[in-house]
Amino acid sequence: MTSLGRLARTTAFKLIAAYLIVFAIFAASVIAYLGWHTQRLVISQATEAIENEARILEEQYRLGGINRLVSIINRRSRAPGAGLYLLSTFTGETLAGNVLNLPLNIIDTQGWKEIDYVRSEDQSGHPSRALVKVLFVPGEFRVLVGRDVVEREQLRQIIIRPALWGLAVLVVMGVAGGLFVTRRVLKRIDQMTATSESIMAGNLAGRLAVHGTDDEFDRLALSLNAMLERIEALMAGLKEVSDNIAHDLKTPLTRLRNRAEDALRTASGDEQWRAATEHTIDESDGLIRTFDALLMIARAEAGQARDKMVAFDLAESVTAVAELYEPMADEQGIDLVVDAPAPLMVRGVRELFGQALSNLIDNAIKYSAPELGERRTVRVSAERRDQNACVIVADQGPGVPEGDRKRVLERFVRLEVSRTRPGSGLGLSLAAAVMHLHGGTIALEDNGPGLRVVIQLPLDAPAAG
Repeated sequence: MTSLGRLARTTAFKLIAAYLIVFAIFAASVIAYLGWHTQRLVISQATEAIENEARILEEQYRLGGINRLVSIINRRSRAPGAGLYLLSTFTGETLAGNVLNLPLNIIDTQGWKEIDYVRSEDQSGHPSRALVKVLFVPGEFRVLVGRDVVEREQLRQIIIRPALWGLAVLVVMGVAGGLFVTRRVLKRIDQMTATSESIMAGNLAGRLAVHGTDDEFDRLALSLNAMLERIEALMAGLKEVSDNIAHDLKTPLTRLRNRAEDALRTASGDEQWRAATEHTIDESDGLIRTFDALLMIARAEAGQARDKMVAFDLAESVTAVAELYEPMADEQGIDLVVDAPAPLMVRGVRELFGQALSNLIDNAIKYSAPELGERRTVRVSAERRDQNACVIVADQGPGVPEGDRKRVLERFVRLEVSRTRPGSGLGLSLAAAVMHLHGGTIALEDNGPGLRVVIQLPLDAPAAG
């Protein structure tokens, strides 16, 4: 397909062509109306003048007879810029006037007519066009009074010729402008197409060009770039998860196989077989919990639970979840203090929020384990901040260095201090995914000593009002 053919098939060119056709029809209609109205005005003025002349001539005939009528018509027909006058007998014999060689049938009947005529003083004999009125007067005389309508023809030429040229220039300029605009539009689209093909070929770092004009193409490019960044992040996360699964699950799977192999090789009694089976079940449960956490994170990040969101009291959920951990905290020498007095209505999935909060409290208790004879405190509080519901989980453990606070929200990330403790490194990742699903935020802060995890969710509008 030729370049011109591609331009003509674009939507932009078709729209411009449609607007051009509509505008040309509108302009032609306006010009035609103005021409018609102007000619009608000229004819109306000529008709009124002829009517006045005819009344005057009829009145003069009544006052002075045919001789006076002949004298007046001769005088008027010789005046500068005179109209058309003719006085004749019913046989067509001219008695006075300035019109030559009129066919007899023109004066046979009364009324309005358009005729071709030649003036008596016109030596060239070139015919002209006129609007005339024929009337009969007593004595079987015919009187013709008229006005030349050559002005109408001149006016028509004055209007039509420039109008045609104007329409021609309009069409040419419209087509040229359409080609120019379409070429620019097609260039932008071709750039987007090339970038899209590059991305489809595997270059996820490719982005659509933004020209800074804030037009519809820039807005589309910004929106698509944001989508591409999200896709790139998801793909990078998928790769990271795959790598982490391969790395972090290899150890427990290897340990599970070695224990099973060791049991086959050394177990000699029911007790040893039972112990080996229990170890295998424990390892399997740990693997199942890890995969369940990964599945829950994936579903939260994909937004699959949005249709299950309902309004619930966040403060009540905080109190209920914290109560479940009070025995475990007390057993480890930790005071679990809960402060969630006021109702905080939010919209979300109660179960997902409960799981995220459970992970945070579990981490706080696990890393706040005191030395022998010492007691520490984990505080869980819920409060309102502007239009958000805020939940804070603060412990007195080793904390997280500021440089690692963003990294620990990723999957399978475990700092050196936590390597000796049980866990998979998915607790904070799950909490971050749940907050993202609910349009909330999660932040890690220094508790001096320890770590403060602050999560915020938007309040449900009806309850907040």
